[in-house]
Amino acid sequence: MDKSKVGVILAIGLCFLFMGFKIAQEYDVDQLRSLYSSGDKKLWPKAFIDQTLSDYEEIGHLPKVKFPEDNPYTEAKKTLGKTLFFDPRLSVSGQIACASCHDSEIGWGDGRRVSYGHNRQQGRRNAMSLLNVAFADKLFWDGRAESLEEQVQFPVQDSLEMNFHISLAVDRISQISGYKELFKEAYGDTTVTDATIRKAIATYERTIISESTRFDKFIDGESDQYSNAEVLGLHLFRTKARCINCHQGGYFSDNEFHNIGLTYYGRKYEDLGLYEVTGKKEDVGKFRTSSLREISRTGPFMHNGLFPHLRGVVNMYNAGMPRPKRKPGQEQDTLFPETSPLLIKLDLSDYEKFCLIRFLGTLESRNKRESVPDLPE
Repeated sequence: MDKSKVGVILAIGLCFLFMGFKIAQEYDVDQLRSLYSSGDKKLWPKAFIDQTLSDYEEIGHLPKVKFPEDNPYTEAKKTLGKTLFFDPRLSVSGQIACASCHDSEIGWGDGRRVSYGHNRQQGRRNAMSLLNVAFADKLFWDGRAESLEEQVQFPVQDSLEMNFHISLAVDRISQISGYKELFKEAYGDTTVTDATIRKAIATYERTIISESTRFDKFIDGESDQYSNAEVLGLHLFRTKARCINCHQGGYFSDNEFHNIGLTYYGRKYEDLGLYEVTGKKEDVGKFRTSSLREISRTGPFMHNGLFPHLRGVVNMYNAGMPRPKRKPGQEQDTLFPETSPLLIKLDLSDYEKFCLIRFLGTLESRNKRESVPDLPE
């Protein structure tokens, strides 16, 4: 083929990708930019919602944090909770704090596939980020805690984590004279209890909230916040890529549990997820939908941390995720997991996958390092 013709073809291809790229033959990138940055969600293109879902919550801004009636916010309680959060004396060894696995400098996780705990033992699940945890209905990958107040006791008592007991932690904290004034300011007296420790830490954790992102600014009308690729990525997220079926609202999570095909049933890394809490066979392999806010800095990904990069995650979703098949002898196995029907092959092009990942990057806010408090003596 003549070189000049090849050049023309390449030029036309680039124009198609970066200038007039259309999705579903409905909108070009300029139209999408105008609609999504209009400040009016009613003008947004219709989302591709699976027919099995009766309703969905549109993506958008984070709502205002609501504190429980039995644990209202006070600055003194937050200060106490932050101090306890950073205090390794809540662990039996006196070396592991909540902050050991939830570091503000790396997205409030620990950046590891799975965390190290007591005696350098490895856990079996990835440490979920605490960013915006105030909006989670249930806690942990398997939803075993109904509230942040309940969640606090699990890592303290887990033999693979802090390996203590909450009542023993209460005794230890009670003996530290420097804590007396902090408890008095937070609760009106110096008594240390299981409940006051848990409520203080939960109060602090509810204040770990993302700042405004480029996504938030873009949908509020700052149309120049996004590149063409990011605009297309946003549209793909809500349409062809089907992400919005599970990643909804300002939290970018439906707070539900789904089997995405990564149970590793009968193999290394097997994890039965929600089933371990409920005992219901339909819950085998289900895990909580994680928030996608800050996702670009909270890797590695999935409940087992086996995906170091978002590229790999997107490739797996594009393929429809794994769908394990029964092997000989498993025909009557009632616990054999089934991947959610919400997941289907997407047929995203390489450029569409690139755009989607670029969009996810706009859900990241300014990295703000949390100052470490002086611990009482």
